[in-house]
Amino acid sequence: MSYNLDAIDLKIIAILQQDGRTSNVDIARRVEISEATVRKRLERLLSDGVIRIAAVPNAAKIGFSTITFLTLSIDLSKLDQIAAQLERVPEVRAIHYTTGESDLVVEAWFPSNDALLHFLTHQIASIPGIRQTATSHVLRTMKDSSEWILPATTPARILLVDDDPDFVEATRLILLAEGFEVQTANNGETALGAMHMTRPDLVILDVMMQGLLDGLQTAKAIRADADFKNVPILMISSITTTSFAGLLPSGESLPADNLLVKPVEPSLLVAEVKRLTKNR
Repeated sequence: MSYNLDAIDLKIIAILQQDGRTSNVDIARRVEISEATVRKRLERLLSDGVIRIAAVPNAAKIGFSTITFLTLSIDLSKLDQIAAQLERVPEVRAIHYTTGESDLVVEAWFPSNDALLHFLTHQIASIPGIRQTATSHVLRTMKDSSEWILPATTPARILLVDDDPDFVEATRLILLAEGFEVQTANNGETALGAMHMTRPDLVILDVMMQGLLDGLQTAKAIRADADFKNVPILMISSITTTSFAGLLPSGESLPADNLLVKPVEPSLLVAEVKRLTKNR
């Protein structure tokens, strides 16, 4: 199962790949989020095993001038045993199980060609079950694995439609901190125009705006549009706590994927937005 990294996660990881000693305060400043958010994100990424922070030696600087990739063909009944044995060899930096003509690919660092020769003739040759070995010397490294940056993913686009500026700003900041891209509109007519501009992955929609049921009519218009009929709609409204509650359809008659009642806890809001955008 893959781990879903959002835009904030990717920015934090990219900064740490450049310098693993970067402080949480500096990361927060560069990503434009709070230090507490950085700390929580890092704790989660580390505890879930998504990343680990480690020193990466520079082979040339520490005297390992011979970097070699070995491809090994092995008796499959001894594959795990041989891999475990090679894993304990100090010069071996990485071991990969592979398909094709070879069964293992081993990256190993040596201080000289003589050290490599000794490794091949005394250690590799003495391991029963290795049928064939081929070596490839690294002449020059243009890009090391530690320099690889995770490909950026496009954040989910949210269209937030509400005529309460305080609610809009608070909700916008919450969603931005979670890595979402947020566009706003203050009524249904503006929202329908924005749909064609932003092509959102989710619409968060108030009910009572320019008119009493402005949001309801907007949701119906979205559902009737062939281009947007599958865009999830999350209604967030206080109408259910008013005398107008009976005007709002319920169940399958409601043209929305869910309805949350204001005020909404930020954790509930974020969880519902993630649920509705996970299959975008």
